[in-house]
Amino acid sequence: MNEIILMPMAKQRINLGEFAEEAVIVEDIVRTSSHLHFIEANTQEVTINHLVNDCITPVFSKDNELTINHAQFIETIQDAAKDFFRGETVDDAAIRVSHVVKGRIPEAVHKPANQLLESDKTIYYERAAFSIDVPSIWQDVNGNRLNLSIVGVRAYNLQNLYSKKVPELFKLAIGFKNQVCCNMCIFTDGYKDDLRVSNTSELYKAALELFNNFNTAKQIHLMQQLGNTSMSEHQFCQILGKARLYQCLSTNAQKRLPRMLLTDTQINTVAKSYITDENFGGTGGELNMWKFYNLLTGANKSSYIDSFLDRSLNASELALGINAALHGDELYKWFID
Repeated sequence: MNEIILMPMAKQRINLGEFAEEAVIVEDIVRTSSHLHFIEANTQEVTINHLVNDCITPVFSKDNELTINHAQFIETIQDAAKDFFRGETVDDAAIRVSHVVKGRIPEAVHKPANQLLESDKTIYYERAAFSIDVPSIWQDVNGNRLNLSIVGVRAYNLQNLYSKKVPELFKLAIGFKNQVCCNMCIFTDGYKDDLRVSNTSELYKAALELFNNFNTAKQIHLMQQLGNTSMSEHQFCQILGKARLYQCLSTNAQKRLPRMLLTDTQINTVAKSYITDENFGGTGGELNMWKFYNLLTGANKSSYIDSFLDRSLNASELALGINAALHGDELYKWFID
């Protein structure tokens, strides 16, 4: 079990309505061990100060208009979270970046690489993701503590910077983070995959709208229900086989089935974790759907930043769909037949 830090303070409860047991909004601040990350892949951790002070801001090449840089994105969502969840504990963003783009200032163009000073270099990161936890809003789901968490993604490779300035693309989600493993639980009403804005004011408003529309009680209810259904080891192996087969189907054949975005490598990770994961592995030849869901979200942590949130949502779709299929629903039946 990973080390956690408990800081006991006063408790209060909030009624989440018909969908779930009452969530406990406790100002017991529980944080996972620092070696756990919400995304891994080829990312590295950076600070907001590094993004502000050490990184240049890309522009739209045809009119030289500035983009909204990673630091502005993160600071805007941080401000929106603190304003919307006023009175709650809102952590600073944990930031992961990848695909560094290096350059030189004009005065250093002719210098040999081994003679470059730090002041001669420029950098920015093509992709950035961040997670902002609200640890005072949490719920125990199937024996795991889940903290409310906000995740944002910015990937310049998804934006055409060779044009004039247009509304810029961001991805933003609100959901829950499993404190056992830092796996993100993202559902449809908590995710905007095509958020396009022209300035930080629009970004701030869009974030508040997403937070306001997020159905906390419904998501908790859906996750709780996963713990009530189990599959046999044979059914688990059947799903793995169908997931591998899915990758080989023609595009038209895939369109006739529910989408499955996890890669072969990630499916292999799910299989390995079934044997080795001390928290979510199979026991006694059975695996409940909550554990299966966490095997999927754990495997997704190897995704690159630009596909991370799409696959997080897809992991939820697969877990809920297969859970329904085990109860006789037809939509995801192909995966267990």
